[in-house]
Amino acid sequence: MKLSEIRMLTQEELQQKEADMRKELFNLRFQLSKGELQNNMRVKEVRKDIARILTVITEKTRGKANA
Repeated sequence: MKLSEIRMLTQEELQQKEADMRKELFNLRFQLSKGELQNNMRVKEVRKDIARILTVITEKTRGKANA
């Protein structure tokens, strides 16, 4: 997911997206531990997407506080 796509989402959509990504990461970790995961790089991608989402949430929160 690109940063430009993430920035276009609302605060509620970002929080929902974060929850969905965390569930996906949980499932990927289980698959990885059982040896069923085909694409190991997906874990890294999901972790980075979660970080991007959290960064944008923080930016939007601080932007509202400063305004």
